[in-house]
Amino acid sequence: MTPNEAIDLVRDAILMSLIVGAPLLLVGMLVGLAIGLIQALTQIQDQTVSTVPKLVAMTLAIIVCLPWLTDRMLDYSRNVLKQLPPHLSER
Repeated sequence: MTPNEAIDLVRDAILMSLIVGAPLLLVGMLVGLAIGLIQALTQIQDQTVSTVPKLVAMTLAIIVCLPWLTDRMLDYSRNVLKQLPPHLSER
């Protein structure tokens, strides 16, 4: 494996981790922003008020996005396995 191939492999892994994590992080951020706005308007400053809705929303996001996330990860894994040198893929 050449250094350029190794760099491409690491770059693709980082990009894939961003793609897989982005839906969950975006949902958590948007729900946290909405709850923070509601807390500021109502002056309720309890930590559980913001934590529980974020956990529920992120769990729902995992359930909704799971088929898409699985397809992305399987495609990435297949591409990585195709790039293995022939003497490593025979084992």
